[in-house]
Amino acid sequence: MNTPNYKKKYLEEVRPHIMKKFNLSSIMQVPKIEKITLNIGIGDAKNNKKALQAALEELMLITGQKPIVTKAKKDVSNFKVRKGFPVGCKVTLRKDFMYEFLERLCAVALPRTRDFKGLSHKSFDGKGNYSFGIKEQIVFAEIDYDKVDSVRGMDVIITTSALNDDISYELLRAMGLPIREVIKKNNDEEQDG
Repeated sequence: MNTPNYKKKYLEEVRPHIMKKFNLSSIMQVPKIEKITLNIGIGDAKNNKKALQAALEELMLITGQKPIVTKAKKDVSNFKVRKGFPVGCKVTLRKDFMYEFLERLCAVALPRTRDFKGLSHKSFDGKGNYSFGIKEQIVFAEIDYDKVDSVRGMDVIITTSALNDDISYELLRAMGLPIREVIKKNNDEEQDG
């Protein structure tokens, strides 16, 4: 199996760039992407088995890996959900699969998104992880638009080994994720660029 392009990019370009920018003394200090998790929530999964099955098949087409069905952890009477009811599906990608998905996400899927101006820099969690939503699963080339029964969104969570958001931001930008730049104003307030 060949090494994915984004893995080569990380090893040859991104890692030396991060070491130089943050004055790191060892390669082991450079953060890396550990995993990418995709999650689709389906509100009426208990009543509509076809929607759950369609979401499972679409997620499998997008990632090339079989998703697992996520179930409710507790009863929620407002949504008429009981503990153990199916509420969605998710996939966790690691190693080469993760790099291949990231390449398809950055090069194909995100540019196909309607009115796309870049991802927000405010979606970091404070520990170096980044999450964002995709409103339509049809932005992925693997999905056949004619066979889609309904348009659904998904959450994408990128988990890194970075200790803070600044290093993680630089890592993901260098990897090619189109995150909008942080513009510092005179009074040090952050603003989208």
